[in-house]
Amino acid sequence: MNTLAENAFRLAFGALPFEEAMALREGSTWRFLPGGDPSRYAGLLSTAALDAFLRTDTARAPRVTMADNGREGSAAVPQEEYLMPDGPRIDLPRLLTRFDAGATLVVSQMQDVHAPLADFCRGLEKAFLHGVQANAYLTPPGAQGFRAHFDTHDVLVLQVEGRKAWRVWDHIPLERPTRATPWENRYGVEGEPHRFEMAPGDALYIPRGVPHDAAAQEGPSLHLTIGFLEPSFANLLADVVDALERELPALRESVPTWRLAEPDGAARLAERLAPAIAALTGAGLAERIAIAALDRAAQDRLPLPARGLFPPPVVAETRLRLADSMLHHLIPDADGGAVLRWHGGVMPLGAAEFSWLQALEDGAPAGSLGEGGLAFCQKLAALGLLEKIG
Repeated sequence: MNTLAENAFRLAFGALPFEEAMALREGSTWRFLPGGDPSRYAGLLSTAALDAFLRTDTARAPRVTMADNGREGSAAVPQEEYLMPDGPRIDLPRLLTRFDAGATLVVSQMQDVHAPLADFCRGLEKAFLHGVQANAYLTPPGAQGFRAHFDTHDVLVLQVEGRKAWRVWDHIPLERPTRATPWENRYGVEGEPHRFEMAPGDALYIPRGVPHDAAAQEGPSLHLTIGFLEPSFANLLADVVDALERELPALRESVPTWRLAEPDGAARLAERLAPAIAALTGAGLAERIAIAALDRAAQDRLPLPARGLFPPPVVAETRLRLADSMLHHLIPDADGGAVLRWHGGVMPLGAAEFSWLQALEDGAPAGSLGEGGLAFCQKLAALGLLEKIG
């Protein structure tokens, strides 16, 4: 039985070996990945599914936006051209008129409202241990939504329907941009671009900072842009410092702002800062950052518990494993136990419970774990952290 991570990785990267995919994730080189199967991504999304979504009350700004490269200034279409006058709901007749006139329809974070994309992104989140999002772009025939730009996170483009002509530049104007350093039309492209056309089933990996643009061909084009939302050290340091402020008095020291205008103000500040830096470096900073990264992956994404409204009862013969759809992680402790952390919960585990969870990684009958194991499984299953197999 393949896991969500295995299925999603293979769908995303095809026959690319795992180590080569890791090298892409850690480098700055883009790569075109021909598919060969036009129906490869048909199970993830379709124009018909987008049409159905637009007829629901969840089709609202800022999830739904539009872009038109033909506009002067920003390519973003003003919201008043496709939203209701009194709020974030779309005005579907006006949106369709704007689409007919050449504007690209953009639906962001579609994994939150479309079950096939929820499973696909969760699989990639399990593989890479950070958040993953799926944005949908439906472009009318011969139109272009966005001008040349770079993204502030790595992306994997999946061509679902139609064909799109791409241009990708090798020159990177800003190394490793983040949300703090967006494109904002401050940068230009340099050199001749690589030109190619994507057909249904093709994929394209573009690291952050690599400039690119794309235009639909004779027919409409539907593609998904899968965003890899790994945190930066700046993100995680902020999380860790916030948490450590409660533990380390040196971080709670006041900054003597009233001294900063004096000739030795900077030197005084450095003197007061030194104990805070020393406290941070002595607080197991690398381990704290690792835990913060895993916590961020679980807390930032929707929990997808492995149970419904009426879960089947867990008895001794029920074969269970740790839920494939829930983001969770185990932090071993010095006493042989561990701490189980997931979206909305933290559970200390004794040595026996830790060994039970290790057995449940690959699957085991609830009654095979020993005394107390069945009740433990029933508790975790009720939380959606275990799933039935077989």
